[in-house]
Amino acid sequence: MNMISQFSASDAEHKELGSRIAARPAWQRAALYGSPLLLLAAAVTYWTSDPSPAAAPSAPMVTVAAPLEREINQWDDYVGRFEASRSVEVRPRVSGQIIGVHFTDGQIVQKGQLLFTIDPRPFGAALAEAKASVASAQSDLSLAEINLGRARRLLEAEAVSQSDVDRLTANVRSAEAALAAARARVSSRALDVEFAYVRAPISGRISDRRIDPGNIVGANETLLTTINALDPIYFTFDVPESLYLKTARQRQAKDGAGETAEIRLQDEAQYSWRGKLDFTDNGISQNSGTIRARAVVANPTNFLAPGMFGNMRLADGGTTPALLVPDAAVRTDQARKIVLVVGKDDTVAAKPVETGPLVGNLRAIRSGIAKTDRVIVQGVQFAMPGAKVKPRVTQIKFDAAAAKAPPASVPSASQATLAAN
Repeated sequence: MNMISQFSASDAEHKELGSRIAARPAWQRAALYGSPLLLLAAAVTYWTSDPSPAAAPSAPMVTVAAPLEREINQWDDYVGRFEASRSVEVRPRVSGQIIGVHFTDGQIVQKGQLLFTIDPRPFGAALAEAKASVASAQSDLSLAEINLGRARRLLEAEAVSQSDVDRLTANVRSAEAALAAARARVSSRALDVEFAYVRAPISGRISDRRIDPGNIVGANETLLTTINALDPIYFTFDVPESLYLKTARQRQAKDGAGETAEIRLQDEAQYSWRGKLDFTDNGISQNSGTIRARAVVANPTNFLAPGMFGNMRLADGGTTPALLVPDAAVRTDQARKIVLVVGKDDTVAAKPVETGPLVGNLRAIRSGIAKTDRVIVQGVQFAMPGAKVKPRVTQIKFDAAAAKAPPASVPSASQATLAAN
């Protein structure tokens, strides 16, 4: 078969196909020829048409509230340590051998309680010897007085000279002096016997014994133990010069300002210890720019111990009005503090503020907002300055139970409490 015959066959097939299509009804011929055109038109329309615009996002929902206006008491913050109100190093007054220890290490002792016993026998023997010396001196004095009396009678009869009488008078005075010295030695030896029994000079908590029985101790040298008086106990702290000046001026304006001290320990959230400022040093340190002060704290259970760390707040006296907002509503914008407020047209605006101390769960605002502002207290993360929001109004509530003491790194004058109504 040649090429001419192949083309002839193809033409025949096309003619047969055309006759079949022509034999079909008109609607089938229209569908057959129109479908490709419809598909092509749809594709062109899809690729050339613009995308439908996205739906505009709705304004976020936020919770707003007016600042809480209250009177507050402000406090100044300090850190310090407890110290014993009195501390004594117990040392022996006489030398000798320790033969008894009469306390338990770390117990509470009372003034005059027996602590140590030094072998008293040498001191007892010395006391007996001193008493014998007194008896001998008394005998010598009696003899000297008898001789003087006899000489004065003989002087009247001119049997002795005046010089003999004067000599006997001197003998009497010498015997009297010897008797006084002997009695003084008795008192001294009696003290040695008393000092052989070492007693507590003050009441307080005693440390452990430094010397066990059998050891020889030296008078006024060997350290036996120490005693710290714990009730009351001192709390000492350093006051910056700026706060010292403020407190001093407040005292001039109002007696008793800044006297009440409240202290909390490291494991306490509340200030459960009360004290009173009773001492301020007589000069400001040139090295640190601070002055040392002290508060007296009652410690009837002896729970507080010297060296214990504590945070103290000192009332600066008087009350002051303040606007309070939740602490979470205050945001930091670089180096300034801001709060977000919602205007009358529901537009968010940022207001720079000067913050004050924490009052429970709220933060005092010294300046920057008004009591009529609608402050965003919830949903702050969804609000942007200049954007629209849907505000939902609520009220700020004070929660005293949520108050937590600030860490030691918080600067001074960082606390306040609500004033009593």
